[in-house]
Amino acid sequence: MAVNLTELSLPQLEGLKTQLDQETEFLSSSIGQLKVVQTKYVEAKDSLNVLNKSNEGKELLVPLTSSMYVPGKLNDVDHVLVDVGTGYFVEKKVENGKEFFKRKIDFLTKQIEKIQPALQEKHAMKQAVVEVMNMKLQQLHSQQASQSGTTKA
Repeated sequence: MAVNLTELSLPQLEGLKTQLDQETEFLSSSIGQLKVVQTKYVEAKDSLNVLNKSNEGKELLVPLTSSMYVPGKLNDVDHVLVDVGTGYFVEKKVENGKEFFKRKIDFLTKQIEKIQPALQEKHAMKQAVVEVMNMKLQQLHSQQASQSGTTKA
């Protein structure tokens, strides 16, 4: 249902602008969250490149927390445990792990591409509402100025 913005009152336009602000904030936040997850998958996929025969048996630091590590030794460079969600891990060959992360990255890219046009549309709608609001405010000010000019005469 299309609504002619010029037919709406200033309070209605203000309400519409607030709603569009909230929607654009939500969509922007969603895109930001998807990009954070996408970056984690890219980093995970890239880190699998370290697993090769020349690194087998090398010592490394294993993270226990984000700021605490213990020494370890890389014994198996052919298999990894992949977090597939909700606390489940699946053992995969390194190449299968890379394919898994590539699928996740591609999926997130498609989701971001779906949201982006909606966000742009909401921005354009908000801009149109702001322009109509400014036009109505200018009309209101010019009417008040002309009325105050006629009352003084």
